[in-house]
Amino acid sequence: GYIQACRGLMISAVCLGFFGAIFGLVGMKCTKVGGSDQTKAKIACLAGLIFILSGLCSMTSCSLYANRITSEFFDPSFVAQKYELGAALFIGWAGASLCIIGGSIFCFSIAETSTTPRRGYAYNGATSVMSSRTKVHNSVPEKTPPKHFDKNAYV
Repeated sequence: GYIQACRGLMISAVCLGFFGAIFGLVGMKCTKVGGSDQTKAKIACLAGLIFILSGLCSMTSCSLYANRITSEFFDPSFVAQKYELGAALFIGWAGASLCIIGGSIFCFSIAETSTTPRRGYAYNGATSVMSSRTKVHNSVPEKTPPKHFDKNAYV
């Protein structure tokens, strides 16, 4: 019975992870699907909640199975074949932890407000190679004014 429960929890974790990935793709700012930035943030938060739920299902399944294995292993009256904790359980715990961490990061994406305007960068014009070198490499400022080159100076 507990193996069927673990299988059901793992299948639900995989299905929830699939739908979380779909909602996560729709909720990213780089996609064109999903509407405005506020709507995308809500979709990304929903994806985060689904990932957290998926991680909890997977963590519960691995922990339930490990609890049963350890209780049977240390039970002296248990006469059937005894199992030990394997690499699959540790990988399951690590994957569940990563799902929970990733889901919480997705949930924090709604905290960014899109009402603040993005800061633009001003273009100050092109500088010549000589003037940029004199600004960086000369620690003592020159007293002569910078030379202005015309088109014949480069030929």
